[in-house]
Amino acid sequence: MPSAGAHILVYPFPTPGHIIPLLDVTHRLLSRGLNVTVLVTPNNSSLLDTLTSSHPSSSSLQTLILPAPSWSTSSTNRLVGVIRGLQELHYPELLAWFKSHPSPPVAILSDFFLGWTRKLASEVGVPRVVFSPSGALALSVAYSMWTDLPKNEDPNNLNFQVPFPKIPNCPTYPWFQIHRIYREGGEGDPDWELYRSCFLQNKASWGVVFNSAAELERDYIDHIKKDAGHDRVWAVGPVLPPDDDSVGSTSRGGSTAVPSQDVLKWLDSRQDDSVVYVCFGSRQVLNSKQTEVLAAGLEKSGVNFIWCVREINERNAGSEHGELPDGFEDRVAGRGFIIKGWAPQVAILRHRATGAFLTHCGWNSTLEGISAGVVMLTWPMSADQFTDAQLLVDELGVGIRVGENTERIPDPTKLAQLFAESVDGRGPQRKKAKELKKAVMRAVRKGGSSDRDLDEFVESINKLGK
Repeated sequence: MPSAGAHILVYPFPTPGHIIPLLDVTHRLLSRGLNVTVLVTPNNSSLLDTLTSSHPSSSSLQTLILPAPSWSTSSTNRLVGVIRGLQELHYPELLAWFKSHPSPPVAILSDFFLGWTRKLASEVGVPRVVFSPSGALALSVAYSMWTDLPKNEDPNNLNFQVPFPKIPNCPTYPWFQIHRIYREGGEGDPDWELYRSCFLQNKASWGVVFNSAAELERDYIDHIKKDAGHDRVWAVGPVLPPDDDSVGSTSRGGSTAVPSQDVLKWLDSRQDDSVVYVCFGSRQVLNSKQTEVLAAGLEKSGVNFIWCVREINERNAGSEHGELPDGFEDRVAGRGFIIKGWAPQVAILRHRATGAFLTHCGWNSTLEGISAGVVMLTWPMSADQFTDAQLLVDELGVGIRVGENTERIPDPTKLAQLFAESVDGRGPQRKKAKELKKAVMRAVRKGGSSDRDLDEFVESINKLGK
């Protein structure tokens, strides 16, 4: 390995929403002199293109391509099946790679779905650091849930309130917002036990790197430190392309379904903060009722909007899939821009004309919206999205509640009103969103809280190499 920095293995979970932020972190580690080997599966190797083009002649960056596992048929849950498949396939391969490497890594930085890498790290005699693509509040809830195992005596009561009294601000969530794997399984169930083991291994790992900032989640970052009994917790985000990186902001995550210049040209013709951007992430498919209500709300609102509509594919083909109403695109022509497939989200959100973002509140989208200073309209669907929505609305004050999965689908007239209010500039959320944007921008600049945490993380890794 060429540079003076220590060597670290970076292992993202193989889906774009987990790979992209960890590659953004990797770019910063390389820029600070670490030697990095990134592990990806062949189907995700194109996501490395931005990283390799940023470090074209660098021998500090190596890639390790390991085969993608087939979904383990012993699992009834797809996510757990992938976790199990990765463990069964990659554990022996990585063990052999470590033992044969002339200058093996001094640490493993791996996604929080790869809790089993802690055992691997222990076997090869290096520390394992968790990368959390979710925020510190979400991870606090996950740690508490899998440690304390809250019970609902009547699982059919989806509004049963589950308290988390050990977490700052004592959050409470209805049963339907608790992670599906937890709700649908139980002790003795192999999938449930494997997923629980994953998060207990995370909790016991040497350190944690968050794609978050103290300015967003100070209470919860401090709580994770207290819970872990050490300070090896680093909040280094939001890790996004810089404001002046027009290429990175339009191509982040891969090729877009429409030419980004077409979308940006359409936005150029709109007034500041006047457009609502609607996107539910790369995986979420809306059902017929949700699609119908959303289309009606947009139509009634009279606002300018961009709607990223998820196309059906082999992954979501089994789910109920809503179609755009007949004639909708004609009726909103001129003020509505429909994107079918992947959108240049960061570039859209950063455009001066975008004023509000209707989002499923995935953590990547949450950070992208906060960093753009837009009002957040929250409609969480699953997993950590409910905690993210709570943070946006109740704590940061930049969000407006719209819906919650299928349990709370808004009335179209009310939805239209929320769209109009989100871009009229009179609500308190607009001012708070602009202030929060400035705060997170300061965090990632030289000397900011996230910049300092990143320096401290690199310093900790370099000490391991000595």
